[in-house]
Amino acid sequence: MDLLKQRILAEGKNLGKGILKVDRFINHQVDPILMDACGAEFARLFAGTTAVKILTAEISGIAPALMAGKYLKLPVVYARKTKPVTMPSEVYITVAPSHTKGHNTELIVSPEYLLRDEEILIIDDFLASGATIIGLVRLAQTAGSKVVGIGTLIEKTFEGGRNKLAYLGVPVHSLVSISSMDDGQIIFTDEFAA
Repeated sequence: MDLLKQRILAEGKNLGKGILKVDRFINHQVDPILMDACGAEFARLFAGTTAVKILTAEISGIAPALMAGKYLKLPVVYARKTKPVTMPSEVYITVAPSHTKGHNTELIVSPEYLLRDEEILIIDDFLASGATIIGLVRLAQTAGSKVVGIGTLIEKTFEGGRNKLAYLGVPVHSLVSISSMDDGQIIFTDEFAA
């Protein structure tokens, strides 16, 4: 998706060690026009989905998931990282390592919002090692739901997350793919195609 790619090139920062800073338009400050365009693209890519809900992780996945939900006309459930007092005592919970935080993070969903036999579409900001998305898959499976597709804004192909998701046998779509961040650069996958 050219619009997202151009924003990454103009405002993204390669911080080294595979960390891409995009908090100017995705993670901390969110560009709603960009997220709306991303949501429309996810809706195009998943037009035939049988999903009845979108599942994402707090907090950076919420904006793209909401916009995808807007266009697909699906509710969005996000896995929380802390349990509020309003959540029931029994919850679905898993742990996933956070690349940017450097430690494990809990992902928590109330059983009220993730039901048995529901078909779920996962939308998140990044696909890197696949750890967060695999955590979301575990939550869905624990609830008895079935993941039918996965969409991410940005995939860092050099971290191998897509391969870890292959066992699911579902479509995985990323709006942009980065094949290398060596030497301070940001190289998109399509730049190697010639």
